[in-house]
Amino acid sequence: MESIDKVKGTFGRGPASRMQKEDEVPLAIIRRLPRYHRFLGELLRAGTLRISSAELSRLMGVTASQIRADFNRFGGFGQQGYGYNVKYLHSKLGELLGITEDYRAVIVGAGNLGRALATSHMFKRRGVTPVALFDNDNSVIGQSIGGIPVLDVATLPEYLKSEKIDIGVLTVPKDSARDVCDTLARGGVLGIWNFASSELDGIQGVVIENVHLGDSLLQLTYAMRTGAGGDGADE
Repeated sequence: MESIDKVKGTFGRGPASRMQKEDEVPLAIIRRLPRYHRFLGELLRAGTLRISSAELSRLMGVTASQIRADFNRFGGFGQQGYGYNVKYLHSKLGELLGITEDYRAVIVGAGNLGRALATSHMFKRRGVTPVALFDNDNSVIGQSIGGIPVLDVATLPEYLKSEKIDIGVLTVPKDSARDVCDTLARGGVLGIWNFASSELDGIQGVVIENVHLGDSLLQLTYAMRTGAGGDGADE
């Protein structure tokens, strides 16, 4: 399996891949990149043209040295005495994160979570277009959710042969996740976003992100009980 814990060189298929160094990028840095991109987007909409690592540090709760070290992994982006051009840095981080790649996704599982994801603006704002949902419930097959058709999951293998799909989103029951994951991998999917409450791994050439919403809730309740992490800062 190509682990998301350490990703070599490329974050995408396009120009952003050439910005990467050949060494492996630690997971902690990968986890911070979307947050940098989000804050820079907010600065851009507020009309901020440039920002120093110290100013960004105060906004985000990440040390200035950590910000500089993170960005230096990808060439730096800043100029001494000037800081960072907000528009340029936001654009380059977007390339690193694959926002410019026009990824196509399918959502397998048209239950409550699948429907919520399908009708969310989250995907398109991040360069991902959901093109179909799949389910085995005849009462929902043939419907359209958020403008996305719901298809019979039995047709998924043939669909993947005829359509270029980059990402599979799993919102299926735990006992179905492995089979669906394997079907997606055989169909050429490059990444799987797994909400199925099971740890999926072991597929060569496919990046898997296992999402456990319950774990996130328990992290919150731990922090509430102990007072840890109250400022939302990154390590």
